[in-house]
Amino acid sequence: MTPPVKDDEPRTIVITGASSGIGAAAARQLALAGQRVVVVGRDPRRTRQVAEGIGMPFHVADFAVLAQVRALADELRASYPRIDVLANNAGGIFGDRTVTVDGFEATFQTNHLAAFLLTNLLRDRLVDAGAAVIQTSSVAARRFSRFDIDDLNAERRYSASSAYGNAKLANILFTKEIERRWGDDGVAAAAFHPGVIGSSFAATAKGPWRFMYTNPVTSRLLTSTDVGGARLAWLALGKPGLDWEHGGYYVANRLARTSPVAADPVIAARLWERSAEMVGLGISR
Repeated sequence: MTPPVKDDEPRTIVITGASSGIGAAAARQLALAGQRVVVVGRDPRRTRQVAEGIGMPFHVADFAVLAQVRALADELRASYPRIDVLANNAGGIFGDRTVTVDGFEATFQTNHLAAFLLTNLLRDRLVDAGAAVIQTSSVAARRFSRFDIDDLNAERRYSASSAYGNAKLANILFTKEIERRWGDDGVAAAAFHPGVIGSSFAATAKGPWRFMYTNPVTSRLLTSTDVGGARLAWLALGKPGLDWEHGGYYVANRLARTSPVAADPVIAARLWERSAEMVGLGISR
């Protein structure tokens, strides 16, 4: 294990989904706090623009394509001998059910499976640094999920809202299971709800989701990207076990309740095993 980072030394913080929204806001805030931020985004132009604006490195990957996630993991491993924080922030809401080139429902893949794969491919880096893994989840995990461990691809039942809620619940279950499987190796994990963020987040959604995020009246009720980014940055800068609880789920920087399913260790373990099978990984204990 590499020596722990001293309080006055910068951490290396990888943020996915950082080309816009709360990811970009958190990247700027963490750079101002003196941290080394690695900006990861899907759009090359916007990702470069965010990174150059704060003088930090960047990488491009579309989480709807798992081959690009694997290539991203190789790039990160080659470029950064130490990763202190991995913030799995990429994701989105979609309209009609869409299947990716990898054969998985798009909401589930972009919000959970891709992050699961990336995190596992970086496992030795995370263990070596005693890193923190942060998941951007949502209150949708409690409000909209209809979680079925035997229908992760939503082949039997699909709606944009339930698919998103299920994926955000998967983020929390993944957080709990990281703590169970890797906690003794020094890896900590937490999930959080950033707020209902006023950004381009739901640009591909339809119906009430698109209305809420794009209507000029309802959009005034949304949380700013700076506030949402600050909640990610708070976890990234905090010390697990001191500033935030191992395996905790946070709303406005406070422990919060979520779906009762998130507390089920059997479902968390089965999700890990099914996810590993889907992306072609061995099951690590």
